[in-house]
Amino acid sequence: MKKIIATLGAVVLALLPLSACAEDDGLTKLKINEVTHSVFYAPMYLADSLGYFEEEGIKIELTNGGGADAVMASLLSGDSDIGFCGPEAAIYVQLGGSQDLPTVFGQLTKRDGSFLVSRKDEAATFRWTDLKGKQVLAGRPGGVPAMTFEYILREHNFLDSEICLNFDVAFNMMTAAFLEGTAEYCTMFEPVASEFQAAGNGYIVASVGEAGGEVPYTSYIAKRSWLNKHEDTVKGFLRAMLKAVKFAQEKAPEEIAQYLYKQFPDTSFDSITTSIASYKRIDAWQTDMQITEASFNRLQDIMASAGELTERADFSKLADNSYAREMYESLA
Repeated sequence: MKKIIATLGAVVLALLPLSACAEDDGLTKLKINEVTHSVFYAPMYLADSLGYFEEEGIKIELTNGGGADAVMASLLSGDSDIGFCGPEAAIYVQLGGSQDLPTVFGQLTKRDGSFLVSRKDEAATFRWTDLKGKQVLAGRPGGVPAMTFEYILREHNFLDSEICLNFDVAFNMMTAAFLEGTAEYCTMFEPVASEFQAAGNGYIVASVGEAGGEVPYTSYIAKRSWLNKHEDTVKGFLRAMLKAVKFAQEKAPEEIAQYLYKQFPDTSFDSITTSIASYKRIDAWQTDMQITEASFNRLQDIMASAGELTERADFSKLADNSYAREMYESLA
């Protein structure tokens, strides 16, 4: 954690001027850096495809950070208006002593969105205890995917000596490493997991989200100063997102997939549909987009269990539900 704080602290010292929303064809452009590109985040892509953002006078510009640490660095430097990643990145910054705190203003996903993929076809018989002595690619140290996975193993009474997680591979390179022969298991988001299975390269054996329970997994984060300056844009963004979350929760996977296909041009329609069905089955999305203090504390429990947290962050300083609450109530 100290290494991550130091890295982010160095970025803070080199902050660029506060970025403002630029006008683009009459629409306010929002620069969003996402932790990865996945069907797990279907509502955000739906809000774009269904025209909900445009109705609010907003145009989003997405970039892929390839990890929460990179997302937070982009946010702190001013390269992005909004960071889309796990709140743990904001916790590290708060504990590092930043004066312009990254603030969680909306939560999209409420559990881990990855699936455990095995080299063997063992879905029908798999038990978490099967991982004892087996190497697993589960993410980078200090990231929520790896910490959640480690927490699950400890809940299944694994001793530290029995946990064998490979942290040497970058988050966005894990699938390639697994394909080349590294480790017996690998965690993958959708649609990658379904595509991997469809190609006969592995088998989905478990949902990490189901096993891990509710946690504020992926949230929208912005600097406090930026939120104060762009409140109307923030409200419009959340209003569009809340409409999209409702659409994703109510519509059939096949209908949702029709609006996501252009976002994943290299993925088959069937895999996108399967991915959506998987996320609907585990109840992945936060209906009111508000982060709860209970789930925030559970996230800190997971971080502490992984040895990445030596003191607790202040929920009241790190989260602001006022925008999401107002927009949710206005749409009720």
